[in-house]
Amino acid sequence: MPSEVNWPLVARLLLTSRAIDRIEETELAPAGKVVYQFSARGHDLAQILLALHLTHKHDAAAVYYRSRPFMLAAGLTAQEALAADMAKAGSPSEGRDVGVIFSMPPRNGVTVLPSSGDVGAQYTPAAGWAHAITYRRNVLNEEDWEGAASVALGGDGSTAASGFWSALNTVTTLKLPLLFFVEDNSYAISVPSLLQTPGTNIAANLSGFANLTVVQADGSNPADTAAKITEAVHLVRSRFGPVLLRVRVPRLAGHSIVDNQAYKPPEVRADEEARDPLPHLRKFLSAKRILSVKAWEELEGEVNAKIAAARDAALAQADPDPATAARHVFFEGLPQRVGGLLPEGVSLSAPLVTRHSPPAEGPRINMLDAIRRTLESELAANPRVLVFGEDVGVKGGVHGATLDLQSKFSCERVFDTSLSEEGIIGTAVGMALAGLLPIPEIQFRKYADPATEQINDCGWMRWRTAGKFGAPMVVRIPVGYGKKTGDPWHSVSGEAVYAHSPGWRLAFPSNAEDAVGLLRESLRGNDPTIFFEHRALLDTPPARRPYPGDDFVLPFGAAARLTTGGELTVVTWGEMVYRCLSAAEPFAGRIEILDLRTIVPWDREAVISSVRQTGKCLIVHEDTLTAGFGAEIAATVSQDAFTALDAPIERLATADCPIPYNSGLMTALVPSIEAIGARIQELLAF
Repeated sequence: MPSEVNWPLVARLLLTSRAIDRIEETELAPAGKVVYQFSARGHDLAQILLALHLTHKHDAAAVYYRSRPFMLAAGLTAQEALAADMAKAGSPSEGRDVGVIFSMPPRNGVTVLPSSGDVGAQYTPAAGWAHAITYRRNVLNEEDWEGAASVALGGDGSTAASGFWSALNTVTTLKLPLLFFVEDNSYAISVPSLLQTPGTNIAANLSGFANLTVVQADGSNPADTAAKITEAVHLVRSRFGPVLLRVRVPRLAGHSIVDNQAYKPPEVRADEEARDPLPHLRKFLSAKRILSVKAWEELEGEVNAKIAAARDAALAQADPDPATAARHVFFEGLPQRVGGLLPEGVSLSAPLVTRHSPPAEGPRINMLDAIRRTLESELAANPRVLVFGEDVGVKGGVHGATLDLQSKFSCERVFDTSLSEEGIIGTAVGMALAGLLPIPEIQFRKYADPATEQINDCGWMRWRTAGKFGAPMVVRIPVGYGKKTGDPWHSVSGEAVYAHSPGWRLAFPSNAEDAVGLLRESLRGNDPTIFFEHRALLDTPPARRPYPGDDFVLPFGAAARLTTGGELTVVTWGEMVYRCLSAAEPFAGRIEILDLRTIVPWDREAVISSVRQTGKCLIVHEDTLTAGFGAEIAATVSQDAFTALDAPIERLATADCPIPYNSGLMTALVPSIEAIGARIQELLAF
């Protein structure tokens, strides 16, 4: 933290931000060179003062679309800022993301976490980084994390979002070093704050919130803003706990360049102009004899000339190569600069093996025990592994997969969370970015719905930062109907949704051995992975296998051939594997059954090769029929093996309906052994 403010630098940065805005608004946007333009005029002074305090090498900031002044103070160049808005090659995202959706590996200290285009999505990743600060300092005993701070910037409208409240609950419960930096301009686009926040002041509302220090500042007053930011950052760094700093600022421009602010009464516009921090800063510096009127004018001229040169240089940059548009969705071999274990050179020395035969020997264990033993092995091997979620601690998970892990590895490594799936996944993102390996659990597939925003943002992260950031993690989710019954809320499978979410790998093992291999491969990989655990297989005889060892892995995208035959290919996964095996018993030697084991990636080569041999294909899955993943397989087979087909490609799936609670109703909807057998017989006879 600087001992005193470098006011000439503050003035330079503020003038730089204004000059970029002016050139974009008056030249580049009218010329069609910039499509999305978001001005931060009025917010700029406070953001700059904040960024200049974040010089610790493990500081992090989660920003939003109006944070460009902060970015300039954190080390973003004017040319980069202009090139980003013009979607040029060489810009921070290489033209992939909106120019004001920022991310930046550390330059002046602070790491700028990949921001989101979703309002309020920045808060829980910032909470996750704050959790990582505490963990790396207190548990891993890494002294260089002492005094680090996490900051989340947002407008007053974002405090109505679920992410804000989830992060607030998390950091106040655990007393984590997070600063909520709320820039209150009284409007969320056109909606006034009286419709966003009761009483219009989030700081006043939270003044009695336990374990939270609340500070307020006038963002138009240089001295007050500087003092309050210094106070807030100091409190966070000194282990005092989370702080909320509300900075009252004017929004001098519209929400974006197409917003003329006609919804603001004239007196409001006049008040905002009177609170413009730029003339207040100029007057303050002159009164303090830091910058005279002449020196200010000279500085302004110098800045304007530099921004004009930056504009010309950005305009001269090439457009991105269209051939690179789909790169960096997944890890491509070159480690990201921020996130996961690879950037810090962390590797686990134990060699891993993939065994195809002979099968493992020893007592057969159920899938729950297999998952638990794998988690235990990986927790022991890697001190950066954290397991968390609702009820995973003392209770050991509602399904029992984490039983006794907290007693073996401490409540710092295996712990319960508040009831917020958005918070669970969002904080996992922040932890992963800070170099930890999170294994969050979502209790049931349906419960993951509130986390959709964070799941999508995480999956897109590597692509939208052009490979600079990654957040490897493994999200464990029990899915499907239970052994005795189903119901709409606990029995969702829904793998097609995640197959359609770029950047996520998806495993769906059908037995204990595959669960071990795929879970370990997930944890040793460098991409975020969703790991499905079918509820009807967790503790049932068909899925039991001997434990294959602590060094066993299975590669993704390698289907298992369960039976051989030359007349029909059956493609399936999850619990449907066993229904297909039972249905195929009367047709021994005629049917080849493939268990995909992973959905993303899936083994296209094995499926196509088999269909070319058999000429017929049946796809069976538990997810609903319409737009289920079977449709993707069918389309691929039709495209790549059409000339080999001797019959129409068939699909059997659950009806387009939620899973009922009544077992009889459920049986009527989910593909049965009898229904599968009948379809097999029809295809064989075709």
